[in-house]
Amino acid sequence: GMTVIVTDHHDLPPQLPPAHAILNPKLIDETSPYRGVAGVGVAYILAVCLAQGMNRAQDLTGPMLELFTLGTIADLAPLTGVNRRWVRRGLKLLPQSQLAGIQALVHVAGLNNGQEALKPEAIGFRLGPRINAVGRIADPQIVIELLTTDDPQRALELANQCEEVNQLRQRLCELIEQEAIAWVEQSSFDVLNDRVLLVVHPNWHHGVIGIVASRLVERYGVPVFIATYEDQEQHLVRGSARGIPEFNVFEALQCCDDLMEKYGGHRAAGGFSLKAEYLDEVRSRLRIFANMHLQPQYLKPLVSIDAQATLSQINLALFKQIDQLHPCGIENADPVFWTPNVRIVDQRLIGRDQSHLKLTLAEDGYPGTIKAIAWRWGEYYPLPGRVDIAYRLRLNEWKGEKNVELELVGVRSPESVPESVPESVPESGRETLELPLLVQEEGDRYPDSPVADPANLSAADSPNFLASEGRSAEPELEDKSDQADRLTGVTFYFNKRKYLCRIAVGQGERELHIYNPEGHLLAVQPQQAWGWLGQRREDAQQVDVSQSYYFNLIRAALNALEIEEKSDLLQKKDRLIVEKDQQISTLTQQLNLLQQQLGQLSVEQQQQFQALQANLQQHEATIQQQETQIGNLQAHGFT
Repeated sequence: GMTVIVTDHHDLPPQLPPAHAILNPKLIDETSPYRGVAGVGVAYILAVCLAQGMNRAQDLTGPMLELFTLGTIADLAPLTGVNRRWVRRGLKLLPQSQLAGIQALVHVAGLNNGQEALKPEAIGFRLGPRINAVGRIADPQIVIELLTTDDPQRALELANQCEEVNQLRQRLCELIEQEAIAWVEQSSFDVLNDRVLLVVHPNWHHGVIGIVASRLVERYGVPVFIATYEDQEQHLVRGSARGIPEFNVFEALQCCDDLMEKYGGHRAAGGFSLKAEYLDEVRSRLRIFANMHLQPQYLKPLVSIDAQATLSQINLALFKQIDQLHPCGIENADPVFWTPNVRIVDQRLIGRDQSHLKLTLAEDGYPGTIKAIAWRWGEYYPLPGRVDIAYRLRLNEWKGEKNVELELVGVRSPESVPESVPESVPESGRETLELPLLVQEEGDRYPDSPVADPANLSAADSPNFLASEGRSAEPELEDKSDQADRLTGVTFYFNKRKYLCRIAVGQGERELHIYNPEGHLLAVQPQQAWGWLGQRREDAQQVDVSQSYYFNLIRAALNALEIEEKSDLLQKKDRLIVEKDQQISTLTQQLNLLQQQLGQLSVEQQQQFQALQANLQQHEATIQQQETQIGNLQAHGFT
């Protein structure tokens, strides 16, 4: 009898939970200004609507907007659409907050509590971490009470608790990061071959490993999946993932769907848990997925530049012009400038752990100098005397004086030239999709679990299937709608739906068959721009599979088939290696026994020995064949 409203902002699962209402921006059009709201934004919209219905909006809108601003920036939501509009208003309210808890946080964090609006970085690096740290490694009730109390003294006590917890969080992050880096450096991790990093270690605090994952992404330039064990017996693994722009974390986790206990997230980040026995298989699948989706040029922490500037152009007037663009943040970043051949006049380590760099910079032909800060660059000290620099502008205020400083985000040697990046294929162009030579094994791979019921598929109404020019023969279409339930093949996800695909032979040609749970089939032949979509042969309609939806669906199916094929080859290689080792062990034991008995052989026993030698030669020939097969597998890129 209870009314259930579910609010969330993560990617949607194939099966939505039962509820009277589900509020999630992923359910609305991608062009909507509400599309980018985080969980706090969904809650804010719901709360405002409820307050308006109760005629209480006037009293609550201000405090709720302050909480919305804190949560949106701390959760790294994009500062676009309504997020940008509402955050801009909320930043002006925070210095004179109506909430005692926020006033206390601003005081403890040492921020200006005057009339000027706060900047997003003040929340992202000062207020947000003090709130998030409690939720990660302490009792979240501390923050709940902090943000709801009306007692300033109690709020200050709770804010100080947040400060202590945040300092502990910082120390934990430093220790885990050092251990993770040590593990990676001692492992066989190869950036170009692996293209994804999976680190698992006992006794790490799962509340902070997501932060460490982000730092490892910055360091190695690849997607990072980091985890620790949930129990003393090390049977269950729980972890976090962080990606790079060209890598979809949620799709990578979906490729391991059958191995996961649970998982969730979105393109840039995710969380997961699994049994430890599946770690090797998960590592293998993530590596295959990364190799399929990441080109070598993506595996570098490159910096995107907006404009070139000289140091003489960097002044307070330029900063004020740029400041009019604020608030800046995720998907609406501060402009990044670059200046070539800058001279480093002075550099020194700063910070409690000497992890940051403070620099004084000069430029030929410019009489003055300018200060710069490089966060977490301590390990690169000292930098060479001359470098090209990429930077953002920051305002430094001290004893009433304001000066513009640089925040370095990248450097290179002056003679460096940016590597060219291959041009993307234009949308109008047609790309040939090759069908893999997948060997199907016995057994039904189609899922038994139900899938959210979509609209019926047809070429005219809802293009939910895909392929490329000319058509020689109509593919064989199954006559029964329940045929998909009995087919063998490989399951995969596309646009939050589950499909099954396989390679079939129709009229002498190989075809890609893609089924949905309702039994509709899309049949595509290589090098063709048209496919056939239908449930029965007489109902099949010709569809243009060069359309983006069909083309992307076919690509997803081919990726799934390739992953399955490579997984099967890896398993076959492992089986061959085990068989080889077993045979070598058996033969070694037989040989040792024969050597012991060699001096005591009769004529009859010598004949038996000769027979055993012949048998040994046969075994050696078998092993040689297996080694040839292993070599062929390695030639395809498996190690």
